[in-house]
Amino acid sequence: MNVRLAQQEDADELLGRSPLALLVGMLLDQQIPMEWAFTGPHTIARRMGHDDLDAREIAAQDPESFAALLSEKPAVHRYPGSMAKRVRQLCQYLVDHYDGDASAVWRDADSGAELLTRLTELPGFGEQKARIFLALLGKRFGVAPEGWREAAGAYGEEGSYRSVADITGPESLQKVRAYKQEMKRAAKAKKSP
Repeated sequence: MNVRLAQQEDADELLGRSPLALLVGMLLDQQIPMEWAFTGPHTIARRMGHDDLDAREIAAQDPESFAALLSEKPAVHRYPGSMAKRVRQLCQYLVDHYDGDASAVWRDADSGAELLTRLTELPGFGEQKARIFLALLGKRFGVAPEGWREAAGAYGEEGSYRSVADITGPESLQKVRAYKQEMKRAAKAKKSP
């Protein structure tokens, strides 16, 4: 699948073929620029000496060593230690509940509501992140169980530019950024007396 979330060819190629990389990128997508977050899985794989990520291998990593791996310059995230813990927790959850297969989270979901529930159960995935990821799966990867758009909420709307689910290249990235800036301005104005 051709995705343009990292805006780097090698990192985007990994995201397009690796469900685990896509989940890890989404997990990392907080408090840093989106491209940095979605480049993270490629950086982690490369530092581990692989061209893909393996949930079992990551879950089995020594916590301090894995945190050091994410902290190497350039760091994978602004908070590499806490994100290393979260990535390991996500991978352990996938091992425990889905035999280490990230795509099993969505592969046989009967409805958008069921898929949303599965996503919100993932460590590090709150309701909003789960809805955005559900929209990403539906819009960019053809994962479309009945009711997926409704379960994704506003993020599932056709033609919107609200989140990573709507990014297909540099132009749509700018539209999503403009939308997010407008939402921040509106929230700030609402707080002002």
